[in-house]
Amino acid sequence: MGMMELLFGTGRNVVAETVEVFRANAEGEAERGQALREAALKQFGAEFALPRKGVFDQVIDGLNRVPRPAMALGTIGLFIAALVDPVWFGQRMAGIALVPEPLWWLLGAIVSFYFGARHQAKGQDFQRDVALTMAAAPRVMADMKALETLRAAEPERPEETQPLEPNAALAEWRARAG
Repeated sequence: MGMMELLFGTGRNVVAETVEVFRANAEGEAERGQALREAALKQFGAEFALPRKGVFDQVIDGLNRVPRPAMALGTIGLFIAALVDPVWFGQRMAGIALVPEPLWWLLGAIVSFYFGARHQAKGQDFQRDVALTMAAAPRVMADMKALETLRAAEPERPEETQPLEPNAALAEWRARAG
């Protein structure tokens, strides 16, 4: 042990260390709070992040969005065409009446498979999202339990007091009305 250590100690702040036994270090408390907020934001960001798709997937998703609006707008266009030029519309409908029944069945099968496959793909995506959410449930429950522990550790607040009525007549009116 050198002379400097004998005179000035080992550099420990005994007072600060003793106080921290009874009261939390404000700077350390602020750092822990900041770390907790950063972790919460990171968790929220991870929960709502969308998976990155490649260019091909984006193009196919764009093409998959075309048929339903095209059919809806095409049907509205048929109504408009019937109103604007009934003879032209009648000629087209007479042509459609000549389409053989097997082609109608084929068109129905194509449309059914298209929408059925899309419905199945969306359903599988939904089930995958539900599974990911359920996998995160234990972590969320642990976080909630930690928050409940923190709430239980908070000091109790005094009861809220009712404000005094400035006027006795007003207090009587409120009692009758309430």
